Amino acid sequence: MKKFIFSAVLLVAFTTNSLAQNTTDNREKFQIGLKAGANYSNVYDGQGEEFKADAKVGFAGGFFMELPFGKYFGIQPECLYSQKGFKAEGKFLNNKYQFTRTTTYLDIPIQLAFKPSEFITLLAGPQISYLISQKDVFTSTPNSYEQEQGFKNDNLRKNVFGVVGGIDVNIKHITIGARAAWDLQTNRGDGTSFTPRYKNAWFQGTIAYKFHRS
Repeated sequence: MKKFIFSAVLLVAFTTNSLAQNTTDNREKFQIGLKAGANYSNVYDGQGEEFKADAKVGFAGGFFMELPFGKYFGIQPECLYSQKGFKAEGKFLNNKYQFTRTTTYLDIPIQLAFKPSEFITLLAGPQISYLISQKDVFTSTPNSYEQEQGFKNDNLRKNVFGVVGGIDVNIKHITIGARAAWDLQTNRGDGTSFTPRYKNAWFQGTIAYKFHRS
């Protein structure tokens, strides 16, 4: 999945660079935009112990700003509604089961932007994620249940610090973006929660529309 996303973005970049000869250079302009796409997320154990899960797809979307500091550098803050989580399956008392957890976050990355050309933007920086909700779906042979939590009593870490990095391909008002991101903190707060200890990791692909003057 990672190789596919970055290969697709690089292909678009080379094609655009060869075909677009009269594109206006907007690197020194303040711009705002809306983006939408998908996360391909999974989890890993926060202390390196064995924790196996399958990745799942979720929605990602929101808005962003481009704050230039000259022609080649800038800051790009974003505010995104971001669905993450994982899937698992196995056997319990000889009954097969499937389990899906969907966690919904408000992601706020603050990225340093390096713009070597008007078509390419490289980004990296810290990110704060605020946990909004969690939905668990458990299905087995005899029964199933679905539960959505608001975290009023469970001691989960709602504010999680992480890092994000990626690339944007700019074609006039359209931007195609690819990101990779990791949580640096586990989800368990001070460790007293019954929720398994893990961190989120995800790849993100989006398409955006930027508003700027011609």
